Amino acid sequence: MQLSTTAAVITGGASGLGEATARYFAENGAQVTILDRDAERGAQVAAEIGGHFAQTDVTDENSVAAAIALAMEKMGKITACVNCAGIAYGIKTVGKDGPHPLDAFQRTIDINLVGTFNVSRLAAVEMAKNEPEPDGARGVIINTASIAAFDGQKGQAAYAASKGGVVGMTLPMARDLASTGIRVMTIAPGIFMTPMLAGLPEEVQQQLAADVPNPARLGDPREYGRLAGFIVEMGYLNGEVIRIDGALRMR
Repeated sequence: MQLSTTAAVITGGASGLGEATARYFAENGAQVTILDRDAERGAQVAAEIGGHFAQTDVTDENSVAAAIALAMEKMGKITACVNCAGIAYGIKTVGKDGPHPLDAFQRTIDINLVGTFNVSRLAAVEMAKNEPEPDGARGVIINTASIAAFDGQKGQAAYAASKGGVVGMTLPMARDLASTGIRVMTIAPGIFMTPMLAGLPEEVQQQLAADVPNPARLGDPREYGRLAGFIVEMGYLNGEVIRIDGALRMR
């Protein structure tokens, strides 16, 4: 597969890692359909990159089905699905206000894990209809975990559980879809300069960057996009999780 002939759906494509991926793919010739809840920003980014936009709730089956249908209408095919939509809460299991709110835990699982699977399974249905390339490839799914899946910190029970689930389903999904020529990969980012971190004070950003062994800085979302692009084009990568974190191991 080549980025220049890729038709991608990218969730969370209105900001952060998803936006950087959408821009990188489009710059390299790919068709892109952004799926995001933020209608204003999503439409703006899509217009800037010459792509398409579908307002989408990744946890809702009908919403995702409609978005996939729009992507098929606009692009004619789907060969890549990159799942970047996600949320994060910082809540301890038991804190000063009592136990972790169950609805916050459930919402995190629903968006980060169930939403990822929801989009992946519906995109895979369309990928399976593609004419295979000479090596049998019909498509690739790239999901987003986090180093929190392995090194979860205090207050990250919900987030780490959701991302651990994304890691855990990588290999079985790859095995499920092997016969259709669809690969499944997961990227586990470290600390990246997303809108959430960009809003922190400069000294806090510097403290976070200092914990990264090499290079001692926050990750650039475009680096995530470049890695996703590499995965699309490197057809022997399948069923694996790639950490992109500057060797950071949280303690």
